[in-house]
Amino acid sequence: MFTVTVTDTHDETDSIKVLRLVRPDGAALVPYPAGAHIDVTGPTGITRPYSLCGPPHDTGAYTIAVKRETNSRGGSQALHDKTEPGTRLTIGAPRQLFGLAPDAARHHLVAAGIGITPLLAMAYELHGRGAEFTLHYVARSPEEAAFAALLEESAFAERVVRHFGLGRQSSRAALATVLAGLGEDTHVYTCGPHDFMAYVREVAARALPEDQIHSELFQADTRQDTAVDAPFEVELDTGEVYPVPPGRSIAEVLEENGVPLETSCREGICGTCVLRVIEGEPDHRDDCLSAKEKAAGDQIAACVSRARSSRLVVELW
Repeated sequence: MFTVTVTDTHDETDSIKVLRLVRPDGAALVPYPAGAHIDVTGPTGITRPYSLCGPPHDTGAYTIAVKRETNSRGGSQALHDKTEPGTRLTIGAPRQLFGLAPDAARHHLVAAGIGITPLLAMAYELHGRGAEFTLHYVARSPEEAAFAALLEESAFAERVVRHFGLGRQSSRAALATVLAGLGEDTHVYTCGPHDFMAYVREVAARALPEDQIHSELFQADTRQDTAVDAPFEVELDTGEVYPVPPGRSIAEVLEENGVPLETSCREGICGTCVLRVIEGEPDHRDDCLSAKEKAAGDQIAACVSRARSSRLVVELW
């Protein structure tokens, strides 16, 4: 984690605020791949991950967009209400869980709402490469579409397809038409609300295998199975064993016993707390590991996931 200074803020929409962050000493920031995010600790001490949405080659500043959440626990509201030019924040180095496939011949970026943020960075990178791509952007209205003006003026404006104010059914019909005829060398990337991404994945899966469809969440899916938690034990590769009772997470138990573990979102979406599983069967309840990674069973998100076996043996990365 290191300190940055807010040099500029502006409201993209009534609920989305953009912050530009630089090092206080003016030094260059760490380069990052498109789709990466940073952990930001706001004025209230709450840490949350935010996608980097500026041009990835710009190491002079990081740009993030923060949506004010109505049920915020203080993170997004503080960044809206308590930041201005000159405010200092603490951030982590960029991390990537959502990236561009290096072997794809064509890329379809499909965004809704605040989900435009990581896909905007991808569009910058793909344009810089001269790659074949299209950015589809769904929003209730132009006024609610963050970066709408920027996209109209961008060097890749002709690659942007706007689906503004169409309504749910018309937007879905338009996307279904677009995604129906995808070539086998195409990859799809989507970010937005859960239902939106589920629909994009469902339609894209009719033409593409699952490993060519990529998505990123901003909030945990609260609709997941809420079966009664069974107690289990977590054993570290160094030999220590700790009981994990119902209602407590692996991360909480390890922290209570003085085991250092890096966490961020605490909702299973950022991947910060992922541990290597040596033995045992995870009960995956996260939204950061892919279906393939979950099936492999050798990783677990310690902040939300549990165990199907009586014991999990894990290794701290």
